[in-house]
Amino acid sequence: MHKNEFMLEIPYGTRDLLPKEAAKKREIEAALAGTFYKWGYDEIVTPTIEYLDTLTIGNGRSLEPHMFKFFDKSNRTLALRHEMTTPIARVAASRLKDEKLPLKLSYISSVYRYEQAQTGRQCEFYQAGVELMGIPNATADAEVIALAVEGLRQAGLTDFQICLGQVEFINGIMEQVKLSPEKQDEIRYMMEKRDLVGLGTVIDQTDLSQNSKDILKKIPVLHGKTEMLKQAYNMVVNEQSKRALDNLTEIYNLLKVYGVESYVSFDLGVIRDFAYYTGMVFEAYTPGLGFPLCGGGRYDHMLSDFGNACPATGFALGIERIMLAIDRQGLTEKNSQKQFYVAYEEGNVKKAIKRVNELRNQGNTAELALLGQSEKEARTYQLDKNYVELVYIV
Repeated sequence: MHKNEFMLEIPYGTRDLLPKEAAKKREIEAALAGTFYKWGYDEIVTPTIEYLDTLTIGNGRSLEPHMFKFFDKSNRTLALRHEMTTPIARVAASRLKDEKLPLKLSYISSVYRYEQAQTGRQCEFYQAGVELMGIPNATADAEVIALAVEGLRQAGLTDFQICLGQVEFINGIMEQVKLSPEKQDEIRYMMEKRDLVGLGTVIDQTDLSQNSKDILKKIPVLHGKTEMLKQAYNMVVNEQSKRALDNLTEIYNLLKVYGVESYVSFDLGVIRDFAYYTGMVFEAYTPGLGFPLCGGGRYDHMLSDFGNACPATGFALGIERIMLAIDRQGLTEKNSQKQFYVAYEEGNVKKAIKRVNELRNQGNTAELALLGQSEKEARTYQLDKNYVELVYIV
């Protein structure tokens, strides 16, 4: 490989956002930031790098192989943040520990996770989300779900579905059938990967009764509306799972008051890929994408790991995934046109500067030509750069 060819490469799992893509990204971020603010969430910014011990405190070491790690001058291990919940929990448990609850925090940040790059999944990617800390009730869970729906709508999407589950439903069943901790971990992993064949194999290798095996195999296909919750309620005998279903019913009733129930269905097989979730969990899907746009849930124990016990719930939206969904659904051109291109005949630059200032002061997007042009040249540039209107000064 020639030296120049190497210099033009970028690291694996990263990408360049060209001007039109960058503009769409900024548009979505601005819509989300405004929505979060309207709902009472204050923005927080944390370092891109953290100590590895901080980032792994809630998940053990299971995620460490997927982190970008390096050393500081004191030989302490650092890592690029792989998600935002843990850094925000660190801040909440330390610098914000004396703030009046609830804490409502939002962010728009880049995160880093080493994995196989593919469409909609990079090693460097962008997320927007919220964390609501200090409220253990269904009201908080309903708010973050309703806010996720509103965020997706404000970003430009209309066709999507929230799949709502509860980790305690699954935990209760595994305790009910008396599975070993090792088998529980295997089953959770298969459910997280949606590997029904692998799940069936793991379950068949247990010494459970056939009835218990059948119950475990049914979990990933328990999805639907409220009728499915009744079916699930009759399927279990343990109180832990029944309380989880009661919690989902309470959340759903609140979502009906928000007017977003049409976006919500239940999926009791949803298991998020972080170990810190303790209650309701959810993911958002849209046609044409085989991966979630959004994910989140309740994590009541994480702040305890930082020495300040506090219930919490939240979600993260994938910015590039929203962009991809908008593109595939033919919504790409929404708000993408700029307003005015101000050009001028040779010798009229001062008049053009005055006119472009007037337009900008009125709140318009306006670009000034930096060289004199013929009207034909100006029209070609205007169309090429996607401006709605040409202002030509003679």
